[in-house]
Amino acid sequence: MSCLMVERCGEILFENPDQNVKCVCMLGDVRLRGQTGVPAERRGSYPFIDFRLLNNTTHSGEIGTKKKVKRLLSFQRYFHASRLLRGIIPQAPLHLLDEDYLGQARHMLSKVGMWDFDIFLFDRLTNGNSLVTLLCHLFNTHGLIHHFKLDMVTLHRFLVMVQEDYHSQNPYHNAVHAADVTQAMNCFLKEPKLASFLTPLDIMLGLLAAAAHDVDHPGVNQPFLIKTNHHLASLYQNMSVLENHHWRSTIGMLRESRLLAHLPKEMTQDMEQQLGSLILATDINRQNEFLTRLKAHLHNEDLRLEDVQDRHFMLQIALKCADICNPCRIWEMSKQWSERVCEEFYRQGDLEQKFELEISPLCNQQKDSIPSIQIEAIHHLSTSCRNKATPFRNVGADSKGRLAPPGEDWGVRKRCFCCVPLGPWVPL
Repeated sequence: MSCLMVERCGEILFENPDQNVKCVCMLGDVRLRGQTGVPAERRGSYPFIDFRLLNNTTHSGEIGTKKKVKRLLSFQRYFHASRLLRGIIPQAPLHLLDEDYLGQARHMLSKVGMWDFDIFLFDRLTNGNSLVTLLCHLFNTHGLIHHFKLDMVTLHRFLVMVQEDYHSQNPYHNAVHAADVTQAMNCFLKEPKLASFLTPLDIMLGLLAAAAHDVDHPGVNQPFLIKTNHHLASLYQNMSVLENHHWRSTIGMLRESRLLAHLPKEMTQDMEQQLGSLILATDINRQNEFLTRLKAHLHNEDLRLEDVQDRHFMLQIALKCADICNPCRIWEMSKQWSERVCEEFYRQGDLEQKFELEISPLCNQQKDSIPSIQIEAIHHLSTSCRNKATPFRNVGADSKGRLAPPGEDWGVRKRCFCCVPLGPWVPL
């Protein structure tokens, strides 16, 4: 249930010592808890990059003023001055969930380990707070709050910071996608072949990485950032630009919230590095690197989950699976995700056309249909991953445990919108 929280500091003014209070002046950090019940002052949504850079007449590589540099360090945060402090009254009132909705959300959480979990329904039942609600539940059920002696208020604040740093205007790369990936990651972490070897640290890192793996995503891809000479592309030397930004943003929020401040410094530093390794593994350009390594492990039969490094590698594989498992979801959800990701592609294509840039592959709405995009994506993933046995092979199997045949006619699938999930196998 939402609530109001104001953090205040200030002074009381008198006209003279004998008179009543004239006014109360509140200074500094005045925060209003929004729908999720934690401070919402700095973060909101800023859908696109500052495209004024594209019209910059100087090509010397100099960004300009320090203020402009600060703006370019993040897609989002610089623009998030508090609406409250700016005197802007929200147009839409805050709506509190009634007990019926809360009861339905709690009932859904009892089935959070099921592959047919409907994240879209869950997001509606939680009033748009699916990521925060899901993570709080999973941290509790996995015993992470007790094991790491986490402060629940601090944890909640950190999770809201993560949720609000996702761009709600993005059709695909938003907080609902993060919640969906987190739910899928939880399914993988509970697979018997893997679960018996996982430590509490492994579980927490896996869930945190899943929740924050696309934080502050601008809704455009890496090639777009590179060809528009965006500051982040230069900062990360055109290598895993978005993934590096997601990781660094996550570390910044961890430190700002002080969620792990009570843990030994060496431990927190190690956790930050492992989070980076997990998030960087989601770079689709590194697909072959991980598949080759997995194939070698399977061929040599030398994967030992008792070993920390091998466990971490499987967490990387699990996160990659969770990130691109949409085609393996039930049809109703898979179709929605297909429409969302294609809409985001098309928006990038429209921007590229507007600024007279070459339109990226799959981003031309006039040439690339949703069925053709999905066929190409699913076929690419299935041909490279189909025969790779993993501990996650049976996740999402139907009640009879059958594997849906991959050899269906692609033409028929295209005419039928062709986003039908291929089956329980999980692409890597």
